Amino acid sequence: MAFPEPKPRPPELPRKRLRTLECGQGAVRAVRFNADGNYCLTCGGDKTLKLWNPLRGTLLRTYSGHGYEVLDAAGSFDNSSLCSGGGDKAVVLWDVASGQVVRKFRGHAGKVNTVQFNEEATVILSGSIDSTIRCWDSRSRRPEPVQTLDEAKDGVSSVKVSDHEVLAGSVDGRVRRYDLRMGQLFSDYVGSPITCACFSRDGQCVLAASLDSTLRLLDKETGELLGEYTGHRNQQYKLDCCLSERDTHVVSGSEDGKVFFWDLVEGALVLALPVGPGVVQSLAFHPSEPCLLTATGSSVHCWREEAYEAESGAG
Repeated sequence: MAFPEPKPRPPELPRKRLRTLECGQGAVRAVRFNADGNYCLTCGGDKTLKLWNPLRGTLLRTYSGHGYEVLDAAGSFDNSSLCSGGGDKAVVLWDVASGQVVRKFRGHAGKVNTVQFNEEATVILSGSIDSTIRCWDSRSRRPEPVQTLDEAKDGVSSVKVSDHEVLAGSVDGRVRRYDLRMGQLFSDYVGSPITCACFSRDGQCVLAASLDSTLRLLDKETGELLGEYTGHRNQQYKLDCCLSERDTHVVSGSEDGKVFFWDLVEGALVLALPVGPGVVQSLAFHPSEPCLLTATGSSVHCWREEAYEAESGAG
């Protein structure tokens, strides 16, 4: 006889503060996991990028080369390269191992809010306050972008990339999705300036955060509104939102020093996690485990589920 499949364990939320990274970079503008979640990047108001092992709390390398504060960064799929963008309007490609600048791409007319690699790390996409997304060939010496997407009517706050799609959030209140295979643009009007937009892990939905203190879950194909999530405060700052590692919860920073978790399906607020004073400006969820990084002020906190035991010797 066939035994029934065991029920999957209910998802655990990362609510235990495992450790705090005192980054020493001025205000931490963004925190990002690398592709496999073993390392993280912090973007500093002091023009530096830092690479950490967040579970151990160890600083691995500092990257210096921006002329102004660093606003976003991303790692390549194979962890060999980093890209970053910042207030100096530049997009920088770095060699992880040596810490050297491989290339600087200039062309944006305003600060660069967001950067991403494509899946093969052959192209860097950067979104700017100048209302454009520029696509740079990371392997050539060409100074100009391979493509410029200029449909946004106001600053681009958020860019995410899947294998054949580019998702962009703009201050003009629209979420735009470029289907590169079909050569089509899909646009959904939310109405309030978008601060962050991302795909769900299963690729079926889009989550958008905006300055009306509301997150919205949209069906990617139809644009239908599937859910709204409220209770946090987001009226002034560009805050991150994301989904938990199994798409069970919607997660957002807040201007009142907390991180909010909602049940994706029911829309109910499940947890308001107190992080500290000030704005929780940036957050990153681990790709496969219940582990969350939050940036507030000059610190990054690493959170795990209650049952998590740190490796011995990791202190």
